[in-house]
Parts: sequence; C-alpha cells; structure tokens
Amino acid sequence: MLEIPTRDRRAERRDAVIAEILEAAWEISRTEGLAGLSLRDLAAKIGMRPPSLYWYFDSKRAIYDAMFVQGNRQLLARLTDQQWPEDARAGLRLGAHLFVEFSVEDVQRYQLLFQRTIPNFEPSADAYAVAMLVHDQMRERFAAAGLGGSEAFDIWTALVSGLSAQQIANDPGGDRWLRLIDEVVDMYTDHALSAHAKRKDP
Repeated sequence: MLEIPTRDRRAERRDAVIAEILEAAWEISRTEGLAGLSLRDLAAKIGMRPPSLYWYFDSKRAIYDAMFVQGNRQLLARLTDQQWPEDARAGLRLGAHLFVEFSVEDVQRYQLLFQRTIPNFEPSADAYAVAMLVHDQMRERFAAAGLGGSEAFDIWTALVSGLSAQQIANDPGGDRWLRLIDEVVDMYTDHALSAHAKRKDP
C-alpha cells in the first residue's frame, strides 16, 4: 500500500513566523539602523507580545545570527546561480560586480555581513559556516582563473570591499565607484596573473 506523506503543519507555521520575524527585523534595521533593533519594536511590528518572540529566538543576538545566515545564503545563491565565463579576467570582473552590487543594494545587510557594526556581536559557529561557503565559492572562482594563494585572495577582498565601502559611504544610490570596478579588476588581474606566471617560471 502506498504511504502518503503527511505535512508537518506545525513546522510550516513555525517557519512562516520565523520568516515574518526576520523580514520585520530587516525593515526596522533599515530605518533605525542595525543597533537600533529592539525586541519591543519587533514584536509590535508583527502583532506579537515581546515574550512570545522567545518561542522563536532566545535573544536579540539569535535574531542577528539568523539575519547573518539569511544574508549569506542570499549571496551564496547569487554566486551559485551565475553562469561563470571561462576567461579569467571576465570571471574576476563578474565576481567583483556581483559582490559590490550585492553590498550596495542593502547597506544594513552589508554592515551585518562584512563589518562589525553591532558591538560584541559574533556569529555562531553554524552561522559562520555559511559565510565560509561564500568564501569557498570565491576561492573556487580564483582557482578557475588560475590564481592561488591566500595573499592574492586577501588583496582581492580588500579591493572589492573598498569599492563597496566607498560607494556606500560617499555616493549612496549613485555609481561613482561602481563605474570603476572593471578598471580596478583589470589592474589587479594584470598584476596577479603576471606575478603568478613569474612564480611558475623555472
């Protein structure tokens, strides 16, 4: 006899409430800033008593942790969904555009994922593991471009993070630093591939 799978409606309802809480947390953060998120305001926004939030998150820190995971999963999905070109330069250009554009489209998400905006907040080990998946994806792109070594990757992250930070801080909503991405990538690629070729020479 064919066994018909049953839905876990309680788990579905819980997941739906968690999604609603996180959506409201992001909305408040975008108006009050990440550090301005309060459990009282969050509960009021979704029509819930503050103590009821503890059925879903045991602290505000846990909410930040879940937001950190959610943001990194969004970036990971964007990386995974790309059709990556075989050409090294084109691949690095695409990676830089993807990261910088992802960063500037949501300032609070950028701050949570890549800066230390919230005093004493450190993502949990499970949350940080998701961030490392993003890191590993980009390292794979570097390997595909014929580059390796932590130093080259560190320089790369400094460049794309700097472009993101400059765009967010000095031209929000504009494209002053976005327009520089290809030029910066080309300078970096010329240097990195040249240095890599020299190391391979006997």
